[in-house]
Amino acid sequence: MAEVAAAGGAGPDVNTTGNPTEMAMAYLQDETDGDIPDINLGELDLTTDEFILDEVDIHIQANLEDDLVKEALKTGVDLRQYSKQVESELQRIEQASIKDYIKESQNIALLHNQITACDSILERMEGMLSGFQCDLSSISSEIQTLQQQSVSMNVRLKNRQAVRSHLSQLVDELVVPGAMISTILDSPVTEQGFLEQLHELNNKINFAKELSFRETLACSDIQDIVDRLKLKAVSKIREFILQKIYSFRKPMTNYQIPQNTLLKYRFFYQFLLANERTVAKEIRDEYVDTMSKIYYSYFKSYSGRLLKVQYEEVADKDDLMGVEDTAKKGFFSKPSLKSRNTIFTVGQRGAILSPVELEGPILVPHTAQRGDSRYPYETLFRSQHYALLDNGCREFLFLSDFFMVTGNSALDLFNSIMGKTLSMFLKSMSTYVSDCYDSIAVFLCIHIILRFRAITVKRTIPALDKYWEAVLELLWPRFELILEMNIHSIRNTDPQKLGVLDTRPHYITRRYAEFSSAIVSINQTFTNEKTHTLLGQLQVEVENFVLKMAAEFPSRRDQLIFLINNYDMMLSVLMERAADDSKEVEGFQQLLLARTQEFIEEILSPPFGGMIAFVKEAEALMEKGQLDRLKNDEARITQLIRGFSSSWKQSVEAMSQDVMRSFTNFKNGTSIIQGALTQLIQYYHGFHKVLNQPSFRSLAVRSELINLHHLMVEVKKHKPNF
Repeated sequence: MAEVAAAGGAGPDVNTTGNPTEMAMAYLQDETDGDIPDINLGELDLTTDEFILDEVDIHIQANLEDDLVKEALKTGVDLRQYSKQVESELQRIEQASIKDYIKESQNIALLHNQITACDSILERMEGMLSGFQCDLSSISSEIQTLQQQSVSMNVRLKNRQAVRSHLSQLVDELVVPGAMISTILDSPVTEQGFLEQLHELNNKINFAKELSFRETLACSDIQDIVDRLKLKAVSKIREFILQKIYSFRKPMTNYQIPQNTLLKYRFFYQFLLANERTVAKEIRDEYVDTMSKIYYSYFKSYSGRLLKVQYEEVADKDDLMGVEDTAKKGFFSKPSLKSRNTIFTVGQRGAILSPVELEGPILVPHTAQRGDSRYPYETLFRSQHYALLDNGCREFLFLSDFFMVTGNSALDLFNSIMGKTLSMFLKSMSTYVSDCYDSIAVFLCIHIILRFRAITVKRTIPALDKYWEAVLELLWPRFELILEMNIHSIRNTDPQKLGVLDTRPHYITRRYAEFSSAIVSINQTFTNEKTHTLLGQLQVEVENFVLKMAAEFPSRRDQLIFLINNYDMMLSVLMERAADDSKEVEGFQQLLLARTQEFIEEILSPPFGGMIAFVKEAEALMEKGQLDRLKNDEARITQLIRGFSSSWKQSVEAMSQDVMRSFTNFKNGTSIIQGALTQLIQYYHGFHKVLNQPSFRSLAVRSELINLHHLMVEVKKHKPNF
């Protein structure tokens, strides 16, 4: 620091304690006069207007921010001396560096040589990499070329494969294998191999036809051999199918077995139909002719045998509901009453409509003949038509499957086979119906047909629809005619010609009840309004007939007994089979109730008429407020009270016995007795009520009245139990 101070004392005065900016400016000024090297001021161009002292200040200010400058200024160092010191230090360091460089000159030369060698190596590598780059460019272009060639080859390959597939298929279809030729020529038609080769042959025939339309020359190469194989196959198939059809004609042959065999080879007919229509038509015509004769012969024989096991006694035009049973008895007398009544009774005949019997096995006539069994017509009818239904459905399905027909074509083919048989059935039916008077048998036949028609609808077999309609058109008018004949017979009945009068149910009303219940029960499943209308007319005529018969009795009591017995019998029979809410049941219930109520009044009148008349008269006067008019009838009242008390038990007992003798139905008689006793108690209660009025309270005879509760207890003892 002393050196610095001494150095500073030799120069101009510097205020080391002044502003740092001023000190730097002074230092610079001294340096320009001293040993500081010349500064190129030309770069500053102080003469120009663009020189701005502010920028100098900025540089100075930046230098003053240096840490060494700050330290020097703070310690008051002489900057000129310090600058010289620094310069000498730099020279020393430079000399030392030169010495170090000379000392390391060999290493530096070696390093230079190594760098030169590396440069040459890198230059060669650059040349190699440039060559590689050129090679890669050429390889990329070659790859693009190969890719284009690959795409082109792929397209050509696909085109060749497509052509090959078409050509191979064409060649395969054109080539006729030796196995096909040997199989078609030598193998039986029933072998599976023959059927398979026949399919292949059919495909080749169709392919050859297609090629011939395109005028393909290769087609002519195989046409001859294909035609020969086709003729051979047609010949063998024709012989096989005709042989099967001819086997149907053998006696006792179950034709369903060869039919099933034909269905296994249904393609044979398809082959014929496609390639030889003349032979196909020949086979079809032969089958139609054969089966038509077989069905006709079978059903004609079967129907004839069935008629031999029919009941010998059948209804005729005189077996009507209103025909009297005071019959002529002679050598040619009519059937008995019992057999005539069976005409109007369904009995077990209605069971034929149950699913079990309806679709049960058909009758075997010779078995029934051996067992000496006899059947009503509807049983034979059911057996005959179930056989027709079963065979018809099977035949229609066979025709549709084997001959490949549908719709109207199938129906026409079926009718060409079964038409003769169906016509024979209709003719036989028409003959029978024209002379039939068994309305229940006809009605059962109608419902058998309705159920069979429903079965064919369920099986979707329309083949027999027209036949069912034709049969119904025969049966319905006949049934309606027989029913109208019965209605007229009842309407025209003369009660005086029906024998001795009897209050029990009349046999005509019993016939009606049995018949009506039978028709109503059968008609429940397939209702028919025309039937309901005719039954309504029949019911009206029967009601009129009962009233006419009742009018023949001299007393009203006997008339009521007759009416009640007949109404009750008809109602009981109807309720066994008909529904409780049917019109017939409701009608007779109302009639029975009205006549029963009237009869109760009738049987109460003789023993208790005086009391009943008094009660009715008194109640009428009570309503008018004129009961005092009976005050003077004390003697009458006394007689009524004492008469009832002394005789009511005997009267009730006699009335009960009389009622039970009068009515054939014990249950109905019991109901009438109960009604009569109930009505009696009501009248006696009314008698008590009248005598309790102020007008009669002073009568001493009131004490002799029987207690109402006691009377009810005593009356219950007379209640009959059955």
